[in-house]
Amino acid sequence: MRRSGPRPLGGALAAVTGRARPQTVLARVEGVWAEAAGPTIAGEARPRSEAGGTLVLECSSGVWAQELELLSADLIARLNAALGDAGEGPVRTLRFRVGGRA
Repeated sequence: MRRSGPRPLGGALAAVTGRARPQTVLARVEGVWAEAAGPTIAGEARPRSEAGGTLVLECSSGVWAQELELLSADLIARLNAALGDAGEGPVRTLRFRVGGRA
């Protein structure tokens, strides 16, 4: 058997890690967070937990928590669209807590 040479490891790793990732709502949200939220919001807040359709975001400050509360309807729509759930998606409400720097 003749081999053509070394094959790139990146493709194999992407296939394995994609299958190994938990399929919880939180894991799915974490996978699309930067894309759905945008770089500014993703730099100031990150998903921390999810239960019953309520996603908890940890924000870098109270000001960011308040700002994201005002933007929550749009953020929920963008998250569900990024998850591929345009209708009643898995994320229905957002809660915010102040924590460390995202």
